Amino acid sequence: MILQLLPLVNWNYGIILIAIFGAVCLGLVLVVLSLMKNDKKKEE
Repeated sequence: MILQLLPLVNWNYGIILIAIFGAVCLGLVLVVLSLMKNDKKKEE
């Protein structure tokens, strides 16, 4: 029974970690894009 429950727990934690990782990546991408747009405005 314990071996059958471990994969479920690991999958749940994995989904949560992937969701957090994805959110952080999207945030970093948005920050980089906004900085690039700001730099282009300053160059003009």
